[in-house]
Order: sequence, then structure tokens, then C-alpha cells
Amino acid sequence: MEHTYSPKQFGKLIGKSVNTLQKWDRKGILPAFRTPTNRRYYTHEQYLAYRGLISSEQGLVIAYARVSSPGQKKDLALQKEALRAYCQEHAIKVDQWVEDIGSALNYKRKGFNQVIEQIELGLVKRVVIGYQDRFVRFGYDWFEQFCERHGTQITVINGETFSPEEELVRDLLAIVTVFSARLQGLRSHKSLIRAAALGKGIKDDQGTQDQAPSHA
Repeated sequence: MEHTYSPKQFGKLIGKSVNTLQKWDRKGILPAFRTPTNRRYYTHEQYLAYRGLISSEQGLVIAYARVSSPGQKKDLALQKEALRAYCQEHAIKVDQWVEDIGSALNYKRKGFNQVIEQIELGLVKRVVIGYQDRFVRFGYDWFEQFCERHGTQITVINGETFSPEEELVRDLLAIVTVFSARLQGLRSHKSLIRAAALGKGIKDDQGTQDQAPSHA
């Protein structure tokens, strides 16, 4: 009989909380099995898959496409068509098509996180993307290493960047805005500290005067 694990046991094995396992179960990322009494459990095969110990030939192939705004749906369709043509030419069977509409600076993209979670589970053999910046704007090398550690190959079918000029400008402005807000916050914090220090100094001076002995 195949060895099985309770959610608590399985979570301890893979370093995840029971709440995370429940979320993955609901999303279909790592579905749990159920007993006749509806109690959830996991199998040893699932553990091996998570650790990437099952042959990579069994892994998923995911094609990922992204644009930054709803107005670029035509570009999204062109990306997907280019990915489809490349995969057909190279005899790559795609198991999942994942797409996002959002900035490459937004790491909360639904499709992006779906792909990352499946890679972390050791379920993905290959991710095919049109350009590096369709996946992430900055830090691509880190994500590439992350994929390699989990037995996933990233295939980039074109050059490193594709972004239309206005999309790149929008992302750069977003970065400037974030750092400007943080700089302003630091200035405000320094002003508060300075004001508090001055206020304390005035109170200390007043206290010293009140305690001074009278020479009358």
C-alpha cells in the first residue's frame, strides 16, 4: 500500500503550512486526495513530485504571455501566436497557456504566481516565453536560477526585451514614484525626530530653571 501523509505531516515534509496546502488544494495547484470520510491526505508520489524526484519528462510545459494593459490585447494575441508557432516548429507540446495583463513590476500577477507556485512544486518541465521582460522586468537571472533549482527550463524564443516605449516609460515612472515617496517619508521622519529632540531640549531647559535654587 502506498504511503500517505496527513496535511500536517505533508506540510512538515515540504516546509509549508497547512493553510498553504489548503489554498493550493482549492486552487488546484496541489490537490489533496480524500478518504471516504472526506479527510484530506497526500501520497508519497506527490512528495516526490514536489521535490523534483520524478522524471522531468513527466513535467508540464507552460507557455506564458503578458501585456501591461487591456488596450494591448492585440499584442497579447500576437505573442501567443508566436509562441504557438515556435512550439509547433520545435515539436513542443504545451500543457498550459497562461497569460497576464499587468506591469512586469507587479509580482502579484495571478498568472505569474500560478506559474511560480507550480515550479516550486516541481511540476513544471519547461516555461516558454517570448521575451525575458514578458516574465519579469528586473531580476530575470534570479528567476532563471530559481527555475533551474526546481528542475524547470526557461525557453526565451526572442531577444531579451520587447517592451513598447510607452510601457517602459510607465514602468520607469512607477519606480521613480515609489522611491520619491520613500524619500519624502524619510524626510518627514527626520523632521519628526528633529522636532521631538528640540521639544525635549526645551523641556529639559525649563526643568533646570525650575529646579535652580533661589538667591533672594
